[in-house]
Amino acid sequence: MFMRYAKRVDLMKASEIREMIKLTLKPGIISFAGGLPAPEMFPVEQMKKVACEVMDESGMVAMQYSATEGYVPLREKIVDRMKKYNGIDTKVDNVAIISGSQQGIDFAGRIFLDEGDIVLFETPSYMGAFNALKSYMPEFMDVPTDDEGMKIDELERIIEQYKERIKLIYVIPDFQNPTGRTWSLQRRKDFMKVINKYEIPVIEDNPYGDLRFEGQPIDSLKSLDTKGLVIYLGSFSKILAPGYRVAWVCASDEIISKFIFAKQGADLQSSTLAQMELNKYMEMYDLDEHVEKIRELYHKRRNLMLEMMEKEFPKCVKFTYPKGGLFTWVELPEDKSARELLYKCVDENVAYVCGESFYPKCDKTNTFRMNFSTMPEDLIVEGVKRLGKAMREYLEE
Repeated sequence: MFMRYAKRVDLMKASEIREMIKLTLKPGIISFAGGLPAPEMFPVEQMKKVACEVMDESGMVAMQYSATEGYVPLREKIVDRMKKYNGIDTKVDNVAIISGSQQGIDFAGRIFLDEGDIVLFETPSYMGAFNALKSYMPEFMDVPTDDEGMKIDELERIIEQYKERIKLIYVIPDFQNPTGRTWSLQRRKDFMKVINKYEIPVIEDNPYGDLRFEGQPIDSLKSLDTKGLVIYLGSFSKILAPGYRVAWVCASDEIISKFIFAKQGADLQSSTLAQMELNKYMEMYDLDEHVEKIRELYHKRRNLMLEMMEKEFPKCVKFTYPKGGLFTWVELPEDKSARELLYKCVDENVAYVCGESFYPKCDKTNTFRMNFSTMPEDLIVEGVKRLGKAMREYLEE
């Protein structure tokens, strides 16, 4: 049967991360591929009690339609947390609940992008953002970065050259996916000076900010925003459980109203039940205490993974030392291919995500991302040993 699909369908491809996660179904595979939180940290027993409380107290309300903006008590708690931990002073009316921060990225594309518009990214950047925005048929353009964030002189040079077409900038300043790097405070201030000068909307995606192992929290871009240009995305996926698909967007009055319209057209609202359960969890239990336990575990696993990589990887291989989050970023010598290496690694029953999908132009083939949050300690040790063995054999060839 002949189907006349929309042009955007040709742009839809399976996420490499989701495809790589399928490898975890193979018996014996040790996967560092996904960006998954540790399932043993999910508060299952607590959430059982929470669910019963919600149903006993407000079952009929929890199972009914509710406001597109989201459950007010939950939004109030989010406002308090953003002020306490991110330096963001905002109101409940400037916060809306969305179904995962991925939906927030998609809505930003729906609101701002026409075909041929330009979106600026860090290089490399989160492949899920590319997938969320590509159906709006923009042009992706990467801005060179270093260990402190986007290079400001390069950013301004690109903006000056293409300022009539640049409609959005997407960044992850805290423990970036995929590199694990964090922007310095000075870089954030310099970035916001440029943003204010050219008045370009910015998506600040912050799913990992609460997972800091070292140092002090750094002011978010949104906290430095004086013109209402930053669209802040936060999420409960990495600090509680991704299965609830509860996240939020914080933006100016004008922009948040557009997000509400987009959500009404997409799914009417996020799950009332999920929102009420997360709100009740924060009333019955200490979320900060729970997050601290997650941090302690991930800190331990990060230390172990980096220690093993120092020991097992050839000296010509570089990798980042993240101060939080879920990932480290590996660079092979320039003339080597992470995809060719992956075939050898799968033979050794260990997997990662190739780096080329994290570049808008797919022009870097010698990089890959490793996740340290999901695998228990014994499998981190064994997995890095297997990876090191495959790597040494590949480089010797």
